[in-house]
Amino acid sequence: MYGDWEPVIGLEIHCELNTKSKLFSSAPNRFGDEPNTNISEVCTGQPGALPVLNKEAVKKATQFGLAISGEVQLFSKFDRKSYFYPDSPRNFQITQFDKPIVLGGRVVAEVDGHEMEFQVNRVHIEDDAGMLKHFSGFAGVDYNRAGVPLIEIVSEPCMHSGKEAAAYAKAIKAILQYIDASDCNMEEGSLRFDANISVRKKGEKTLRNKVEIKNMNSFSNMEIAVDSEIRRQIKEYTDDPDHEIHQATFRYDPERKETVMMRSKERAEDYRYFPEPDLPPILLTEEYVEEIHQSLPELPLARERRYVNTLKLPAETAFSLVYDKPLADYFELALDFTPHSQMLANWLIVEFPGRFKDTGKSILTSGIAAEHVAKLINLIQEGTITGRIAKSVADDMVKNPGKNPQEIVGENPDYKPMDDVEALEKIVDDVLRNNPQSIEDFKSGREKAFAFLVGQVMKQTRGKASPEIVNDLIKKKI
Repeated sequence: MYGDWEPVIGLEIHCELNTKSKLFSSAPNRFGDEPNTNISEVCTGQPGALPVLNKEAVKKATQFGLAISGEVQLFSKFDRKSYFYPDSPRNFQITQFDKPIVLGGRVVAEVDGHEMEFQVNRVHIEDDAGMLKHFSGFAGVDYNRAGVPLIEIVSEPCMHSGKEAAAYAKAIKAILQYIDASDCNMEEGSLRFDANISVRKKGEKTLRNKVEIKNMNSFSNMEIAVDSEIRRQIKEYTDDPDHEIHQATFRYDPERKETVMMRSKERAEDYRYFPEPDLPPILLTEEYVEEIHQSLPELPLARERRYVNTLKLPAETAFSLVYDKPLADYFELALDFTPHSQMLANWLIVEFPGRFKDTGKSILTSGIAAEHVAKLINLIQEGTITGRIAKSVADDMVKNPGKNPQEIVGENPDYKPMDDVEALEKIVDDVLRNNPQSIEDFKSGREKAFAFLVGQVMKQTRGKASPEIVNDLIKKKI
């Protein structure tokens, strides 16, 4: 894909934790309120204000570390990272530098139908900055987000394409949702990605200078941005083999579909890290870590393998369900009412999403009960309705979300399958008489010819004919 060049990519994922209060103060951790209402002396960096650590944030960071099989550190500490910007009222961020709460870990993600394992370097706790808001004639700062607890998940430089980076990020998002650490709402900034990208000649062992793309909040945009930056770097090296790419921070421009330079890249020494003097170290016990380990829920990878091994779902279908936790939970609810897991999954992944494409809704927000979707599947499998009629019933379910599909079928005479053998026989005779070439093709072993004949009968009956009866009649008569 990249010729003689090998891209090397590492991701830094910033995730806002869904605690009730902020990391170092009792101010509410809540999105969408009026600007500068969820603030305190600590959030706004008032002189003499002292931070107090939120225990729930430590617990959620520990849960995540265990979920990725990382080493939760019994001793970790906070540090000050100095930088000057209007959204950082203290002029420093409280983070973890050399003693993070989690070291190592691994994440399994699916790329093009194959499982790949990606390595995590570290996970550390820090607080978020405020938010700059730009207006026509001025700019303001909203400190509601200042002090919101974050975990930063730093991967090893182990990815080699935008597709791999997006797959890894999706797997991280799923794990965070399964342990209820975050709502992972990317539009609200709960999950943000920074990508570090360099390229090198295949066979080279050392890393060349990297470029960082900041604050992406969409999987598709991240994949495009990463691949765009890879192509840019390859072109620069190809045009001038002696050229050296300087470390810099870029942003992604979605309209131009390319990366744009923001500033030269800072180095660790530019931040003047030193231990946070107002916070003691975090000291955990082995008993505390083990207790959290035992309470972990079923994680996405385990659920995906259960769907494949027990429910016999295709791997791609299982992946699509599992990595959208709310949809997978809805699927599990529906499974209580139908044994037909594969057809159920197909309707949830393909059929219903198509019906909500232009509405801004989904099956989860539509008001359609999981039990009703399961009953629709049962009606098809029992032969009460045909697949074509089922599509019309689904349309009615979208229009009347609270209505049981059995009621919808019972109230509409057009939804009754045509199973009058004598009437169907006349239609089959007519179709066979008008398509002699298809009969010869089928006798010659072309299965598509048989499907064509069935389709012609279904067309004449407006999809109401029982497929089993039609199949039997055509085979018998041929």
